[in-house]
Amino acid sequence: MDISKLREKIPLKVYDDLEACVKRYGGPKNNVMLAQFLCQVAHESANFTAIRENLNYSVSGLLKVFKKYFKDVPTANQYARKPEQIANRVYANRMGNGNEQSGDGWKYRGRGYLQLTGRTNYAIFGTYVGEDLLNNPDLVATKYPMHSAFWFFERNNLWKMTDSRNYYDTLVEITKRINGGTNGLSDRAAKFRTFSKFLGI
Repeated sequence: MDISKLREKIPLKVYDDLEACVKRYGGPKNNVMLAQFLCQVAHESANFTAIRENLNYSVSGLLKVFKKYFKDVPTANQYARKPEQIANRVYANRMGNGNEQSGDGWKYRGRGYLQLTGRTNYAIFGTYVGEDLLNNPDLVATKYPMHSAFWFFERNNLWKMTDSRNYYDTLVEITKRINGGTNGLSDRAAKFRTFSKFLGI
């Protein structure tokens, strides 16, 4: 695996973080595994730019994306365009979070390149990197966006899945594990081809 081929192909901070993660955690062992990882991370983070979850939803957005929590227009109207309140409602009483009034939903909303979410995940990941992320959750966005993505792949046994020559089927399966479906599959596939070209696969 030759990460140096990516040096001028991705932002310098992303490259430095990637290099640091490979040295610290291992992870991908060849260029195919690395391309499978990067195409997912790049898609989920809008090319490494989105490091905090955007919860600024309109009424129609709430009814579509979070219909379990906003079953009617009057309820959605109370929360529309109020990201903190939205997070506290949709993430309440799960993933180790307290109730809506606790504020945990907002405090432990999605951060990092693969959107680490929930008090429990912040606690476990904090132990993994040796930081108190429960009291400093924004470190996931500012210091550990790549590290949290490596952790997600390791915790969910995705590295083994990436080590396959059946590129497309593997990409589909990993997408399902990350996304819960196949949203954005064509963009992920295009990014895989791009990173494969960069890495000389």
